[in-house]
Amino acid sequence: MTTFALIGAGPGLGLATARRFGAAGHRVALVSRNVRHQDELVAELARENVHARGFTADVLDPVSLTTALREAADALGPVEVLQFSPVPRGDFMKPVLETTAADLDDPLAFSVKGPVTCVNAVLPGMRELGRGTLLFVNGGSAVRPNPDVAGTSIAFAAESAYVRMLHDAVAGENIHVAQLIVPGAIRPDSEHSSPKALAERLYALHTERGAFRHYAEPMPA
Repeated sequence: MTTFALIGAGPGLGLATARRFGAAGHRVALVSRNVRHQDELVAELARENVHARGFTADVLDPVSLTTALREAADALGPVEVLQFSPVPRGDFMKPVLETTAADLDDPLAFSVKGPVTCVNAVLPGMRELGRGTLLFVNGGSAVRPNPDVAGTSIAFAAESAYVRMLHDAVAGENIHVAQLIVPGAIRPDSEHSSPKALAERLYALHTERGAFRHYAEPMPA
């Protein structure tokens, strides 16, 4: 039995992907800061016969992230699939001319140091398994900078560079790295960007192991 580890567990996309990977037979590690939300999600998934457990960590705290992922592997089984999709804080999204150097500290820690920490925590286990998938979900500013949300635009671009290099570096080890770009809002009524549709897309990225970057919907002109 292997584990699907979700960084940024919440009631929208997080619950949908936990449900999808759990239905496929993975145990689910829900990693987030909010213990109450973890308990609610664990109870929801249990009603669908998905074995899930919460682990508390802050994306801005590398030690807590590493500890949570190691505890998840010990408790549930080796992490075969990691999904990094936490929601950035609102204060990351200042206009470019109002953004100072200090304003970039947390966005870069969130979107670059966070992914690097998670990958370093799970990669040894994936190598022992002989397989693995690393999934990253970003908004459209990862590929088209938006001057109204400078912090996330800069940090997502840096995250994209890291995961693209990672994709190339581990491809020969049967470890697949993929990025899913969601250009707009995640909405329950959206054909392609609802939580359920995105969860199905992410599961397909895991099983089909194709190209590096994918789009939930075409980028607006």
